[in-house]
Amino acid sequence: MSLDRTVLAFAGVMVLLSVVLTVWVSPLFVWFTVFIGLNLLQSAFTGLCPAAFVFRKLGIKPGCAF
Repeated sequence: MSLDRTVLAFAGVMVLLSVVLTVWVSPLFVWFTVFIGLNLLQSAFTGLCPAAFVFRKLGIKPGCAF
């Protein structure tokens, strides 16, 4: 799996996790969802993704976007 697909899969898992936490744990976890959305927006405009840096250090092969 390339770095691009790994980052997209990780983002999807984090969004779903934040929704589950918001519904079943506390409504305040909606801020976690907001944080994820803002991070996705900034990476779209800047091309810098903190998760991509971590996954690259873990040895995931590079993709086209990151």
